[in-house]
Amino acid sequence: MKDRVNGKSLAASKRSTDGPRETLPLATSRVLQQIILGIDPSLRGTGFGIIQTGKSSPETLAHGTISCPKSWERSRCLAKISETLHAEIKKYSPTVCVVEGLFYVQNVKTALIMGEARGAAMAAVAESGIEIFEIATRKVKQAIVGYGAAQKSAVAKMVQRMLNLSKPPAPDAADALALALTHAQTNSRYNLSAAKRI
Repeated sequence: MKDRVNGKSLAASKRSTDGPRETLPLATSRVLQQIILGIDPSLRGTGFGIIQTGKSSPETLAHGTISCPKSWERSRCLAKISETLHAEIKKYSPTVCVVEGLFYVQNVKTALIMGEARGAAMAAVAESGIEIFEIATRKVKQAIVGYGAAQKSAVAKMVQRMLNLSKPPAPDAADALALALTHAQTNSRYNLSAAKRI
């Protein structure tokens, strides 16, 4: 935790204590297994999705929605978001996280509430020493559906197809899985546009 606050990733702090490590050739490092956590933050319905790459096609490890009733006060919702993500991180040990990028919101109150949910999610991830990246919603839709203004239902159907799921995931979980899939594509050897690290 202290290393993370000081700007060191978990991997970097391990390297400094373990001594020098053998550097893998670039081609080898590209195909290493990666477990990606995607998060679509929202106060009442934060979507999450975890995929594993490194094989011929990505595999889904988990996905779901952290739902909070309207009767709950905001602080209780934020605690549940943090608590649930901590549990998922502990269970699946993701190597990287990607969250939905900020977008323009006309209503200031909505923006503040969205920011609170995003902050709770990112804090839970950062405490685990996991690198966090963000990708704009439009770029995710472009990568998954091929159209930057695609509907949520279209994203869910493409995610279902790409991950060989028996049925389309719930909308928020589908968006989170789409984020993870887009990050996997962005970091392929054929893509030169890296995601923004935060």
